[in-house]
Amino acid sequence: MSQPARNHQLDLRLVAPRERHPLIFSTFTKLDVGQALELINDHDPRPLQSQFQIERPGQFSWDYLEQGPSTWRVAITKTASAAKAGGCCGGCGGA
Repeated sequence: MSQPARNHQLDLRLVAPRERHPLIFSTFTKLDVGQALELINDHDPRPLQSQFQIERPGQFSWDYLEQGPSTWRVAITKTASAAKAGGCCGGCGGA
């Protein structure tokens, strides 16, 4: 019997702005396919979605769970590894 995918949550309101994107991407990299990263923020993270489309094409889905006005929650689900999406050379093991 398989276990349900464990989701990870980051409250970005508690993180310094310059540390947010590196933290988000490093956390996303550690996810297994099917796991989600839930972000909580005080504004729409639309620029982050654009960055994901550039840096992780074909590797994620983006779902708004709450859309303001004071709290924004987004689930970013890992849908494929970098190796399977053709986004890396395989040296990292497809993380």
